[in-house]
Amino acid sequence: MKLKKRGKSTSSPIEITHCSSHGIWMFVGDREFFLDFETFPWFETASLKDLMNVKLLHHRFLHWEKLDLDLELESLDHPERYPLVSKAC
Repeated sequence: MKLKKRGKSTSSPIEITHCSSHGIWMFVGDREFFLDFETFPWFETASLKDLMNVKLLHHRFLHWEKLDLDLELESLDHPERYPLVSKAC
């Protein structure tokens, strides 16, 4: 018996689970992250639609096309290794 080829996965490796006046919570795979607006100010004025439109590239970069923003997952795991923080214009 031959198995049929599986269809394209409908689940996303990234899920924005909560947005508040303090920041956003998201799952990337089985890991949860909190991106506070003090550290990540460019998310504070972004629309919910633009926040939700995030892709995982090469299993290590989060990419928000409409926000022209990329974050390396390691910078969320180990923020002490990435001391420079961009300021909102």
